[in-house]
Amino acid sequence: MLELSIIKLIGDFGNENSSFKAEWKVDENSSMYNSNKLYNDNGFKKLDDAEKFIDTLKGKNATVLEIKKSKQKENPPLLFNLAEIQNECTKLFKIKPDETLEIIQNLYEKKLVTYPRTDARVLSTAIAKEITKNLNGLAKNFKDDEIKGYIKKMVDEKYKTDLVKTKYVDDSKITDHYAIIPTGQGLENYEGLNELNKDVYKLIVKRFLAIFYPPAEFNKVNITIGIEKEKFYANGRVCTKKGYQEILKNSKKSSENSDSTDNVEILNSLKKGIEIEVKEIATKEAETSPPTRYNSGSIILAMENAGKLIEDEELREQIKGAGIGTSATRAEIIKKLEKIKYIDINNKTQIITPTKKGETIYDVVNMSMADMLNPKLTASWEKGLEMVAKKEIQPEEFMEKLEKYIKQKVDRLVVKI
Repeated sequence: MLELSIIKLIGDFGNENSSFKAEWKVDENSSMYNSNKLYNDNGFKKLDDAEKFIDTLKGKNATVLEIKKSKQKENPPLLFNLAEIQNECTKLFKIKPDETLEIIQNLYEKKLVTYPRTDARVLSTAIAKEITKNLNGLAKNFKDDEIKGYIKKMVDEKYKTDLVKTKYVDDSKITDHYAIIPTGQGLENYEGLNELNKDVYKLIVKRFLAIFYPPAEFNKVNITIGIEKEKFYANGRVCTKKGYQEILKNSKKSSENSDSTDNVEILNSLKKGIEIEVKEIATKEAETSPPTRYNSGSIILAMENAGKLIEDEELREQIKGAGIGTSATRAEIIKKLEKIKYIDINNKTQIITPTKKGETIYDVVNMSMADMLNPKLTASWEKGLEMVAKKEIQPEEFMEKLEKYIKQKVDRLVVKI
């Protein structure tokens, strides 16, 4: 995929003491509506055309056309299943999914966390009713100052621990095992862990404690600026109550939030209908880019959610919650693809790239049996198995169709002498 340059227009509005930036976008009233000089609704194809358009706006008055203010709440995320924590550990610690599984298996064997090979991100009702045992175990036996601080705040602020009627408890979304959470036990083994194992354990503890914290709250403001027929748009969002983000967000987010606070205060001071100074309208070059490459963690999530790629609604429902592989096998699939040299995984970034061998295999399969590359095939087999389970068809009938399919595909690859 070729990268294309897009020339965007950014307006700087206000005065020396207080100003904000807003981005131009075309609408049906714009003089550039449906123009072939545009790449999309907010970018020119050529710098020269963009600069000529800016010239038509010079010396014109700008007016605040619309102000929209809203309050938003953001709830804590669901608990970790294996795929989610594998993805998180790849991002944070640059380790492969099989390494994450090995670490959590070790934590499980030391009775620090619950069973790792799970697809569920929620708890069962039975576990939720006894969840205070997990919390009390952490409060009494985990000596980490950071975690002790979070638990102390829960007690001081009297946060509710009854989860039964929350989104974090759903028996219908659990097959064999519920989400990965700390047991509140086995903490005599914690100090004997290496640093990476400790970091992964704390990650699980923080995600668990976060669900007892209140939602994060935000003030949001959207502003529309008009210069004759043209419109510029600005927005800002600031966190007013950290809630669960006190546990899950890092210091980088806090510094970003500080900048956002200043922007929101400026936008909040505006009144609809007032004229404001146009300090400058400048061009900003951006580039289209191909989709981001998978890393060894994000590919696990993609495999888990592969069913979303299926257009047929009935088949999509069939593979819902299953995807490619299972929580127990996905990391091994990636490991095997690397071992047989179909893919390369960068040890520092964990970015996955196909090898020449892998690309060749893909091309051969794509030309000879393309449906093998489509999760729709897995979904159709899953549907057949379900029909067998419901006694809608006989097992022999399903196996006959499966064998016939395999024979047809293999025959296409065999060179007959």
